[in-house]
Amino acid sequence: MKHIFKKGTDETKPTLLLLHGTGGTEQDLLPVADMIDSSCSVLSVRGNVLENGMPRFFRRLQEGIFDIEDLIERTTELHQFLDEAAETYSFDRHNIVAVGYSNGANIAGSLLFHYENSLKGAALLHPMVPRRGVEVPKTDASIFIGAGTNDPICPASETEELSALLEKAGADVQVHWESFGHQLTRTEIEAAEKWYWSKF
Repeated sequence: MKHIFKKGTDETKPTLLLLHGTGGTEQDLLPVADMIDSSCSVLSVRGNVLENGMPRFFRRLQEGIFDIEDLIERTTELHQFLDEAAETYSFDRHNIVAVGYSNGANIAGSLLFHYENSLKGAALLHPMVPRRGVEVPKTDASIFIGAGTNDPICPASETEELSALLEKAGADVQVHWESFGHQLTRTEIEAAEKWYWSKF
């Protein structure tokens, strides 16, 4: 998978896995990683799927409707890539904190829904429920969910359902609400930074 790896100054810190939104690239969230913790190693990945020329992490049938078969396949691909990258770049595979926005938050959520202990933590910024009707593997991950009360793509009910499913699986979930739509805001990133420093 096309990616950027930047070695951090403190190897005891988590590696931040950056996962962009639709149409983004592996460059997009680098400033966000700097805001959260500039001493961390960073692995920023570009999605392998194109939708009208825009990179994504998995296909969708229409807005808000995921191609579940492709989601499962791409989640497996990302999971295997993380195993390989940990070996290549010599970072702790069990100490990864994902920072994902929109489509990137959904693939990070999908990792948690499909693989036990796939992430130590995740800041999911405007995520949806990746799958329904499956048992979420047990996890003790710390999860931050950034949500907008007026988000036309992720209604509040979606955020509440995702939070409940992750909590039921054992995750420590904190939800932060903004009175905006689907866009990523500075105050949301600042809230994610505060959450990160309280957990890691």
